[in-house]
Amino acid sequence: MFATLAGKALVPVGLAVTGFMVVCCLVLYSVIREDLHRAEIVHATNLADTILKSTRYAMHKSDRETLATIIQNVGEQNGVDHVRIFNKKGIVTFSAKTDEINRQVDKNTEGCVVCHKGAVPVTNLGTMQQSRTFRNPDGLDVMAITAPIYNSPGCSSAACHFHLPDQKVLGTLDVGLLRVESERSLALLRIQMIIFTLMSLILTIGGVTALLRRNVFIPIHKLRNYVEFYAKQDVILEPPPHLPHDLDVIAESYYNAKMIAAGKKQNS
Repeated sequence: MFATLAGKALVPVGLAVTGFMVVCCLVLYSVIREDLHRAEIVHATNLADTILKSTRYAMHKSDRETLATIIQNVGEQNGVDHVRIFNKKGIVTFSAKTDEINRQVDKNTEGCVVCHKGAVPVTNLGTMQQSRTFRNPDGLDVMAITAPIYNSPGCSSAACHFHLPDQKVLGTLDVGLLRVESERSLALLRIQMIIFTLMSLILTIGGVTALLRRNVFIPIHKLRNYVEFYAKQDVILEPPPHLPHDLDVIAESYYNAKMIAAGKKQNS
């Protein structure tokens, strides 16, 4: 196959188009996956902000029952893996999972070590630094957000609280969302991109093959038959019509050479 002109022309084109399509699809998939991950972080951050705003009044009134109900209701939503609040000592005070309440949080875990890696805990983190991904005990991917619960004049001056005004962080809200839907979307996207790549390759290589056959291979085949016929027959034959310019020049030159040779033969 590589010895023929068609093979030498089509195989490199096929390989080049395949490589180009694969690279473009990989880059596009990476960009879409990153954008989807950022959208998950924004969604989880907005959910955390909504929870903090919804529970602020209950915190000011020290209404633990209302606060626990809000956390429980949010934790029961579809796609939510966990919702918990732990104090500055790392003890879970509220959680949608009752077995986590009063449990000590390990400060060396991925979600905590970012703030507690130094001697003094970090109190301000960017959104990307607050997020983390891991697998829960059920083997499902989870994207979690840790949001600090900051002190405010309403907290430090409330009659039911004893937080000092200079205490910046009162606790932390931890929200985890299941990544089942995003993983399903990415899997579907991969299948669609593979199908699109295969269809593009088939159409591209098919179109290139048709154009080369019409504009190159068939004219070359005509020129070859013309030259081979001249080599076997002692007759003068006009060049085949409708050849591309370069092949037409070759055919005319060959025809003229034959005419000159025939004239010399008659004169001798």
